[in-house]
Amino acid sequence: MVHAGEGDACDDGRTNTVTRDGGGSATPGTDPRQLWLTPEQPRRGRRPGFSREAITAAAVALADAEGLEAVTMRRVAAQVGAGVMSLYSYASDKETLLELMVDHVSGELPASDPPTGDWRADLKTIAHRQRDLMLRHPWLPAALSTRRSLGPHTLAFLEHALAALRPTALDGAAKLEVFAQLTAFVAGHVTYEITQAAAAGSPDRAAAEARYLAAVAADGRHPELAEALAAPARTVTPEATFTRFLNRLVDGLATD
Repeated sequence: MVHAGEGDACDDGRTNTVTRDGGGSATPGTDPRQLWLTPEQPRRGRRPGFSREAITAAAVALADAEGLEAVTMRRVAAQVGAGVMSLYSYASDKETLLELMVDHVSGELPASDPPTGDWRADLKTIAHRQRDLMLRHPWLPAALSTRRSLGPHTLAFLEHALAALRPTALDGAAKLEVFAQLTAFVAGHVTYEITQAAAAGSPDRAAAEARYLAAVAADGRHPELAEALAAPARTVTPEATFTRFLNRLVDGLATD
């Protein structure tokens, strides 16, 4: 992440400060109605060789390859072959650019499949699709950690999730809470998965931790842990682990 105090210096002296979670602290971002409901206005003079879509796609490619830290207005401008200042008529600051990026990748989520009527099964399918998306774009959980407005692709997927929850007895506010809870779970788990995958690159560390836990289990002071560790091993692939955690979450949801 970009640390507080770092940002892109504009030619007019402004600084778009970016917080640790990728949000803007110096600028409030674009009004959602202006961002999502106002058609992109053509620029006066010579037609530019890029568009807001191209800028967003370039930013997503940078984040996918190098993380959110790499996404600066200067880097994105270089990717599309434009001057930095010309980008500000398409995205007023990095916070707005992040809004565009989140909605852009949300377009990869299938949102047209009709609900099956089994809302728990549908929610699990939704969560697996969210996980796949976040694994393709590892920067996305961090980008979602601050409040984001709902762009057209995000709204389409939310509509899909709310339709899946129609068979429940939940009211509208509760349905929105369930979707937020599910998304937060997936984002947190994907962050954990990515961290664990990085740690798995050190087999010596994993072996040392196994020896440590075995010693702790044998010391007689942790009988509950010893019993838990003695239980039959479960499949520990990332997919299997995610599915177990997800099942516990969704199967335990109340509908009233």
